[in-house]
Amino acid sequence: MSRDRRKALISMEKERLSVVRQCELVDLSRSAHYYRAIGESECNLKLMRQIDRQYLKTPWYGSRQMRRHLRRDGWAVGRTRIRRLMRLMGLQAIYQRPRTSIPNTQHRIYPYLLRDLIIDRPNQVWCADITYIPMRRGFLYLVAVMDWHSRAVLSWRLSNTMDSGFCVEALEEALSRFGRPEIFNTDQGSQFTSEEFTEVLIRSGVRISMDGKGRWMDNVFIERLWRSLKYECVYLREFETSHDARKEIGVWFDYYNTARPHSSLLDKTPMEAYIEIKAA
Repeated sequence: MSRDRRKALISMEKERLSVVRQCELVDLSRSAHYYRAIGESECNLKLMRQIDRQYLKTPWYGSRQMRRHLRRDGWAVGRTRIRRLMRLMGLQAIYQRPRTSIPNTQHRIYPYLLRDLIIDRPNQVWCADITYIPMRRGFLYLVAVMDWHSRAVLSWRLSNTMDSGFCVEALEEALSRFGRPEIFNTDQGSQFTSEEFTEVLIRSGVRISMDGKGRWMDNVFIERLWRSLKYECVYLREFETSHDARKEIGVWFDYYNTARPHSSLLDKTPMEAYIEIKAA
């Protein structure tokens, strides 16, 4: 169990057990329980928004090229700072190597199963990915589970950490509402390679697929989803709170699923395509 989830189990109400005893029971130090991370400066938050916008346009930019671009736009910033912020945002340049977020070398990496596979029906392949959501005074992470064939967003969650827990919650909701896919594809980010996440798939009888070397296009549909979400919703607003972000993003996802036609779906909406083809 991650440190964040263990912290969530501790109650400050002194009814039966002290905080000290609760920390002992969940194998967490008191200092870790009381620790609160220091947020990024206002300048860094503005810089992160600029990096995010540019990354959507040029996802092959690493920290070196991103630094050159930002300096031309008047940002006196060094590569070390940009590299740290891109890592914090989960952004990594796309080129001929694994397209991953933040990998964990101790986790098992599953083989890529989609090579030459014709995907022609709902619940054949699902995919998931994480993106960064800028706010006025901070940022959040968003995970979404998508049906590959129909492009329908089956579930999503927001979190203020990159802990795997919110990804597991989104996965469990999608499975409970829409059944199970034959294959589930992700990148090699530690949230998706974690035992906590993969065990849910294994128990459900789902085959696990992970993007391999040189396969940065494998999750292209969900990458397009992020671009549409940010330009049609996120960048038009400055979310004050996580509640505001959750509400507005929820409205946009509902619009995307039920009212936004796709030419690749013969002008059907994603949910129309998902339900119609599944019922046929």
